[in-house]
Amino acid sequence: MNRALPLLAALVAVPLAGCASTYVSPVEVTRFVGESPARLGSGTILVRAAPGEAGGSLEFAAYEQAVSAELARLGYNVVGSTGGNAGQVAELRVAREAEQPLLGQRSPVNVGVGGSTGSYGSGLGVGVGINLGGGRPRETVDTFMGVIIRDNATGQALWEGRANFSASVNSEYADRQAAAARLADALFAGFPGESGETIEVK
Repeated sequence: MNRALPLLAALVAVPLAGCASTYVSPVEVTRFVGESPARLGSGTILVRAAPGEAGGSLEFAAYEQAVSAELARLGYNVVGSTGGNAGQVAELRVAREAEQPLLGQRSPVNVGVGGSTGSYGSGLGVGVGINLGGGRPRETVDTFMGVIIRDNATGQALWEGRANFSASVNSEYADRQAAAARLADALFAGFPGESGETIEVK
């Protein structure tokens, strides 16, 4: 009996310590490359909210800026909202959702969740409630980003990607700017990427 008491105390202490721990999942990234990959990574591009997406908020602006910075790093000339003559457009869709798994509750803090399907049938913008498995603390924030790069004149999809990850509310990535930067960095890492492949970026 005396031997069992220390073991029981250890088992009780583990979840209590876990509640205070910081949790950050890898970023899950899926990308699709169109038929004209040579057109990617150069020329002028305009970043804007995807159709049906509520852009213009401070929340959305953090993701817009993160995507713009990555596109500029890749070699694009990113133009402002008045850039009607841009050769390409990057349509952006984002969402965040707070989750309390033990209570079975979700508290949406959505930036704007669209229901449209991606150009390559990938369901971009759908299924924001991400379940990344066990080991998660009580309260987490799931963050999603999807981008479609199109020819501005024809609307043809040249590239499409989506990325998502989960982090505990006490991590640095509960902050929208940090989350936006992490998603954009992972989404455009090794751009344009292998078409149809899903990878994890830590």
